[in-house]
Amino acid sequence: MTEAEILEGSLTAPPRLNGELVFEAPWQSRAFGVTADLVESGCFSWEDFRIRLIVAIDAWESTDVTERQSWDYYTCWVSALEQMLSDSTLLDSTELDGRAVAYADRPHGHDH
Repeated sequence: MTEAEILEGSLTAPPRLNGELVFEAPWQSRAFGVTADLVESGCFSWEDFRIRLIVAIDAWESTDVTERQSWDYYTCWVSALEQMLSDSTLLDSTELDGRAVAYADRPHGHDH
């Protein structure tokens, strides 16, 4: 079993269609790719990421229905990745916040 297969068959498994990963927007595939690259580089394991993804999904589910955003798997994925980066020494929270603001401020159509 490869490390990525730890997500398969669990509630944390990425959406698939005919066995292929499904991404509705480019940022989703990039978030997946960044996570996979960090795992392959030995920065953290799929199991450590999966634990944070479970927490992120649980946080979404625990939010009052009138206050939570509509369901989006990859929003939870990014939340888990941000938590993973915050918990590690890979990126400090100030740098992570600064990068998030910089990406959010980019003009539409320049999301790469």
